[in-house]
Amino acid sequence: MGAVVGLGVGVGCLLVWSAFAWPPAPRRGRSGRLAALLAEAGLGRLSDRALVALCAGSALAGAVLGLALTGTPVLALVLGPAAGYLPVGVLAGRARRRRREFAHVWPDAVDDLASAVRAGMSLPDAVAALAVRGPAPLRAAFEGFALDYQVTGRFGDCLDRLKVRLADPVGDRVVEALRIAREVGGGELGRLLRNLSGYLRDDIRTRSELEARQSWAVNGARVAVAAPWLVLLMMGTQPEVMARYRTPGGAVVLLVGAAACLVAYRLMVRVGRLPDERRVLA
Repeated sequence: MGAVVGLGVGVGCLLVWSAFAWPPAPRRGRSGRLAALLAEAGLGRLSDRALVALCAGSALAGAVLGLALTGTPVLALVLGPAAGYLPVGVLAGRARRRRREFAHVWPDAVDDLASAVRAGMSLPDAVAALAVRGPAPLRAAFEGFALDYQVTGRFGDCLDRLKVRLADPVGDRVVEALRIAREVGGGELGRLLRNLSGYLRDDIRTRSELEARQSWAVNGARVAVAAPWLVLLMMGTQPEVMARYRTPGGAVVLLVGAAACLVAYRLMVRVGRLPDERRVLA
């Protein structure tokens, strides 16, 4: 029995020593545009291959459905890639909504941090407290931070993992501001947080006004692109109309129309949509 107890104590001491001798490297986000899109949409656990498989299945289903409805191979060839892009478009819309939701609650979260620091809490404890009293959309990420800090006690590594969970450009700025405040220290932390909160509110106000004015251009581009193809699908029930598109001339018309719609849509979206913030500190 004594040998077993001694062995257990020795293994425990070895594990404690290894935790300090070989610190784990901070988790980093996966590279690649699809991985970044999944992370920004809040689906970081989904693999890139799963998304590619979903797009391929959607493209195949769209092509088969278009061929079954119209009996026109060229039209099915056009509808297939459009259906394959649908999951990516849904993810991009989800990522934009998530960024917009986070942007509106970050000033409140920074205000909570400033209040906690002013009340005498340490910065790591104030950040961990956002898991309980912070804005609802951010609580899950800060719950992970609180658990990480409770286990490791390494503030910098925990901030790195917090950035990966948030996958948000505004969150990157807030996290880096907290890192600098932690490393520099001093009595200006409260003023720094209040200034950051005011800057975020001004940025949200300006961006919201611009988006409200320019949203009509994006919505108009979507309607203009979708309308002719919906009409064409409705005409698919008329065999004599679809027979004209099975000819070489009809195929050329469909392909040229698809290319023109794609180019016009991309130009209209680029002109009408505000540029998204980039995660330059990720």
